[in-house]
Amino acid sequence: MPEEPPLIHSLRTAVAAAPADVPLRLHLAELLLGEGRADAAVAEVAVALQHAPGDAQARELMARALGAPARPAEAPLTTARTGFDWKAAEEQVEGVVPPRFVEAPLRADTQDDLGDADAWDVERPGAVRLADVGGMRDVKDRLEAAFLAPLRNPELRRLYGKSLRGGLLLYGPPGCGKTFIARAVAGELGAGFLSVSVNDVLDMWIGNSERNMHEVFETARRQAPCVVFLDELDALGAKRSRTAHSGMRNTVNQLLAELDGIGSDANEGVFVLAATNVPWDVDLALRRPGRLDRTLLVLPPDAPAREAILRYHLRERPVENIDLGKLAKVSEGLSGADLAHVCETAAERALLDSARTGTVRMIGMKDLLAAAKDVVPSAEPWFASARNVAMFANEGGMYDDLVAYLKKRRKL
Repeated sequence: MPEEPPLIHSLRTAVAAAPADVPLRLHLAELLLGEGRADAAVAEVAVALQHAPGDAQARELMARALGAPARPAEAPLTTARTGFDWKAAEEQVEGVVPPRFVEAPLRADTQDDLGDADAWDVERPGAVRLADVGGMRDVKDRLEAAFLAPLRNPELRRLYGKSLRGGLLLYGPPGCGKTFIARAVAGELGAGFLSVSVNDVLDMWIGNSERNMHEVFETARRQAPCVVFLDELDALGAKRSRTAHSGMRNTVNQLLAELDGIGSDANEGVFVLAATNVPWDVDLALRRPGRLDRTLLVLPPDAPAREAILRYHLRERPVENIDLGKLAKVSEGLSGADLAHVCETAAERALLDSARTGTVRMIGMKDLLAAAKDVVPSAEPWFASARNVAMFANEGGMYDDLVAYLKKRRKL
């Protein structure tokens, strides 16, 4: 084997010292490809893609190293997500590549990659509606009855004396779409969306946390109609009896004062939603009538929702002959986040196989079934803790929905 050029040798040493440096590794791969060593370049790019799966430069370099036709320098990327001209590839194999999905496509999904809004940054009414939430019929019906119907029908609300005071608390295992549902509710109301987490509110200086909490609600009042979404409520509104720090107790007191203002004339058009994985750690005063007095259990997605989530996460990946109905059956009990991980793992299997063999191939059912088999349901530890609460701490029927679900699944 001829001796490597000094620059390539130096770059190998640098990459060995900083294996997670993606630009450095891609530079090494470019030089290897320029030396005609495509196999070595493929190996380096494959490692880079493990660190940065969405890197457009890495994807394009992989396509070149595997012998894909080069794109003219002035031509724009076909898609920002893949960095590979799949349209041209499809034209080349038209009539050869089997259909992407076995059945007719669904129209909705339950997951979204939207990030949380910064504090006091109100997102304007979005296009996400409850119709975009796949499956979860029970959740939608409860939302309609407990929250949306009175808001949509002011005449009937006045006739029956229905108050708008109070908010809605979403609870359940992590990764099941509580934030997405909150955004969908805001979309149904045509309202802005203001997401608030503990990091947005807490401050090291005395009095600033309470001031921040007040300013959050003042912002919502100025930009009504607006949904205030309190994420991780167990952190923002932890039980004061268990809170040693007086600053945290004062912050909870301020939150209670702001919630008491919701429903008054001064707060017309401000709606409060909250989410938590551990409602039993939330201060009981927050659950008092007139505050967050309505609860909704958000469980792992049902079969239609799982199909919608899988379709969403496979929509821009190269797949063939995917039976979403079969995948939905074998993935029962997985959360939305688990299903996203299944799709990511299956894509990784196909990518590494393509890198090893030098032949680009599609993601198939074998990849997805293997990935689904390997993923452990992330909600199981939550149900283990929730079971004890349902059995021994269900005062006033607060967790009747959870008890019914556990009995149905024979976990109680």
